[in-house]
Amino acid sequence: KDGILSRTYGGAMLNRHTNEDLPFVTRNALNTDIKRGIALKALDLINDGDTLMVDPSSTAFEFLKLLGNKNNLTIITNSINILHEFSNSGMDIISTGGSLRYRSLSLVGPVAHDTIQRYNVDTAVISCKGMDMERGITDSNEPECELKKYMLRQANKVVLLADHTKFDKTAFTKLVELGHIDFLITDRKPSEAWLKRLNEDNIEVLY
Repeated sequence: KDGILSRTYGGAMLNRHTNEDLPFVTRNALNTDIKRGIALKALDLINDGDTLMVDPSSTAFEFLKLLGNKNNLTIITNSINILHEFSNSGMDIISTGGSLRYRSLSLVGPVAHDTIQRYNVDTAVISCKGMDMERGITDSNEPECELKKYMLRQANKVVLLADHTKFDKTAFTKLVELGHIDFLITDRKPSEAWLKRLNEDNIEVLY
């Protein structure tokens, strides 16, 4: 209807030219098996009692769904969807507050930035729209990208959840250099060139 999906004999396919800042409800319905597989690989990086900052990505949402066997977790997030879905989960959920972006169901802006800077956490869990060896890690929306930068500064380790389609892609706004990531979790073995570069940057890769 809105040019986001093309009908195919196998169902629906995402139109590549619209894959920049899709609504959360659209992103959440795409590639759920791939996202779940990536999320499963991230579970061993989380321990009971950990504190986390989690972005509003659909992959991070899948990750949180699988944390039910972890105890005493504290989650700081700017995701409206996470705040709603996990309000009775037993996890301690802290909202960043801020200005609402209805399209992505996220909170952004100075209030959210100030909240994030009050906390130091074990792990930041984020996603992205693109990874490039020269241009680093990029995303499609500047206000959300700025907020993620604050998350990365407050975390002892950074976990990037990104499927194989994000490699060798560049989105609108720069998030961070590759070397600022501690763990990359993806769904396929990266190319030898990528494995070499990630090793040079001391990034542990799980696939």
